[in-house]
Amino acid sequence: MHFRRPEEECGIFGIFNHPEASNLTYLGLYALQHRGQESCGIVSSDGQGLHSHKSMGLVADVFGNQEIFKNLPGRAAIGHVRYSTTGASVLKNIQPILVDYSRGSIAVAHNGNIVNAQIIKDELEAWGSIFQTTMDTEIIVHLLATSKTSSLVERITDALNRIKGAYCLLFLTETRMVAVRDPHGFRPLCLGKQGDAYVVASESCALDLIEAQFIREIEPGEIVVIDKNGVTSHFPFKKAEPTPCIFEFVYFSRPDSYIFGRNVYQVRKELGRQLAREHRIDADIVIPVPDSGVPSALGYAEESGIRFELGLIRNHYVGRTFIEPQQSIRHFGVKIKLNPVREVLEGKRVIVIDDSIVRGTTSRKIVKMVRNAGAKEVHVLISSPPTSYPCYYGIDTPNRKELISSSHTIEEINRYITADSLGYLSREGLLHSVGTENSSYCRACFSGEYPVKFPMLGPEPQLDLFEKE
Repeated sequence: MHFRRPEEECGIFGIFNHPEASNLTYLGLYALQHRGQESCGIVSSDGQGLHSHKSMGLVADVFGNQEIFKNLPGRAAIGHVRYSTTGASVLKNIQPILVDYSRGSIAVAHNGNIVNAQIIKDELEAWGSIFQTTMDTEIIVHLLATSKTSSLVERITDALNRIKGAYCLLFLTETRMVAVRDPHGFRPLCLGKQGDAYVVASESCALDLIEAQFIREIEPGEIVVIDKNGVTSHFPFKKAEPTPCIFEFVYFSRPDSYIFGRNVYQVRKELGRQLAREHRIDADIVIPVPDSGVPSALGYAEESGIRFELGLIRNHYVGRTFIEPQQSIRHFGVKIKLNPVREVLEGKRVIVIDDSIVRGTTSRKIVKMVRNAGAKEVHVLISSPPTSYPCYYGIDTPNRKELISSSHTIEEINRYITADSLGYLSREGLLHSVGTENSSYCRACFSGEYPVKFPMLGPEPQLDLFEKE
């Protein structure tokens, strides 16, 4: 059986009023590649019409030919990198979606997941709607097209009042770009400026690459309209308590990004410091599981006084294999991605720091790898609480039967991964590390308390921990 990790949701980027809009969107998507490696696309506007190019594959491969940008003219563009949280991994599901309807052309890029999508889709199909994709994003387009209101902002509001769940959205028409963040603010979205152009991106690291100035984060429940007159802001939705995804700090966002008012790298270091306060272990070295475990391992080393080392070296040229949908690629597992440094590990009592354990298979292989390299002891510490529940807000986490901590104690998990000890960061420690000023972070993957209710699909069978792999 192959191992799984939580897979990224998606990344969106848009720029308005720049002569090289498509080129800069390409660079923005390049910076957001970590949020999805399955497919990508760009739609541009030249003021008269919309132009699209999209394909399966990485950003650099899909847009590697400069000739492509001649077919993406205009001073405005939006782009999308995707991992399929809903819908199959096929060409027709690549975003942004571009449609022509009675009021012109419109493109939409979506990061998130609509929890009542099937209910609305069934209703729309009963009224005669025909769907071209299997994505929940297309539902938004249908609701937009059937709205009887006059202005674009009213139509967007009308459509989004029907849906529940997580969404950061970018719309592009011939003359404007519109950004929307759901009232709960599950996913990050920021606004920037590059010269006379305005930029919207899932994470601030995309602004840095194109040397755009970070202005602010787009607020939960805000609609931002960008056109020739500049930027206007609207708050048409019923107010809800913001519940930003705490796992963005733990794993998903890039360490150099600024999200939910905090720098991700600094938060991850604090996770490591807090881990050291909660789990004092007598050891010789601290090593991270690269790359996501590095900041927390640095924080643990600083707080504990135990020496930091790079005991596992990552091969950066195989891609992030857990994001690849094909099982044949995933099956190469940890060995193709990580290699131990025997000279660092041999004869040492080693603390291995990772950000999460999902099914346990990866951790088990890493522990064996470190032991085989000569480590005397192997202690595993995780810079987040046990992940026991799936996410329904735009992260493709495994279902609950695949989440090892949903049905096994820490002692049982430790026995399975064959470590000398296993420790997780407490929920209280996680909240303290990200900042107690916002105690309403969504942490449903740890607690099972979902801020937005969704249709239940029935009980799932439990994972047999020692089943044949």
